[in-house]
Amino acid sequence: MKPRAPSAGPAAQRGAALIVGMIMLLLITLVVTAAFNLSSANLKAVGNLQTRNEAVAAANRAIEEVAASLLVPGSDGSPSLAAPQGTVSMVDINNDGVTDYIVTVAPPVCVRATKALDSGGGGSTGPGGITGGASSSGSGLAALPDQYNAVWDISTTVTDAAAGTTGASTSVRQGVRALLNKAQFDALCAPPPATPAAPAPASS
Repeated sequence: MKPRAPSAGPAAQRGAALIVGMIMLLLITLVVTAAFNLSSANLKAVGNLQTRNEAVAAANRAIEEVAASLLVPGSDGSPSLAAPQGTVSMVDINNDGVTDYIVTVAPPVCVRATKALDSGGGGSTGPGGITGGASSSGSGLAALPDQYNAVWDISTTVTDAAAGTTGASTSVRQGVRALLNKAQFDALCAPPPATPAAPAPASS
């Protein structure tokens, strides 16, 4: 009598189920890991966007403070002839008593100044090298000989106070208009005098 060949019984089936289960477990682990990494990346992106918006808001608050005190008259009411200085502002964006952002404001620069006229005209170039036409506001005045429309460039750098040594920062620039008299224009916005060109050496 010939011996019968062994047939695939329950033991062999249990081995295949184990392999399939291990493969399915590996696939599920990969899917969960990918979903976790994607959600973490999205969370960081949203956090960075929120931080940037808060930094811009802090810069705008500091710019408003500088613009309000750009050329404050003296105690006797005389116009200020002192050049605006740079400032550092500590901003608590959420009003919890802790500084959130440090806003460093560079000294404002007069980039354009034009004589205030009613019907347009020539302009002057400020130290920043930017030129522009005169005002045409339609005030009914032919000319304001001692009044100048000046545009000041206010540049800020915002750093996160809680960032430590990460070096994360945001820059915000804004233009502010101010009305100057002749003395202020000459002291703060008049273009520097042109230096004469050096004579060419004589050829022999």
